[in-house]
Amino acid sequence: MLVVTGIIEIDEGSVAAAKDLVGPMGTASRAEPGCHAYAFYQDLEDPTRIRIYEEWDNQAALDAHFGMPHMATFIEGMGKLTIKSMNTVKFERGETSPVR
Repeated sequence: MLVVTGIIEIDEGSVAAAKDLVGPMGTASRAEPGCHAYAFYQDLEDPTRIRIYEEWDNQAALDAHFGMPHMATFIEGMGKLTIKSMNTVKFERGETSPVR
């Protein structure tokens, strides 16, 4: 399983517009083949920080995601926001177990 995670930091004036973008993006992405999780989370301590978390079957599923029309719409919309920083990474998830 491939995991994508990261943080987008946006200007305070862009928060409402970002919220308008992430709802449709998450809904459409979760419906894609090979997607197991796709969500955005707003930091409770700093509402200008948004965390991304995704789980995909493999790189092919992620590559197909990048070609989807809703991805193009999302990227276009994000381009209109004031983004302070964006850092995303991907990694292969190995064996998992509960945290105790």
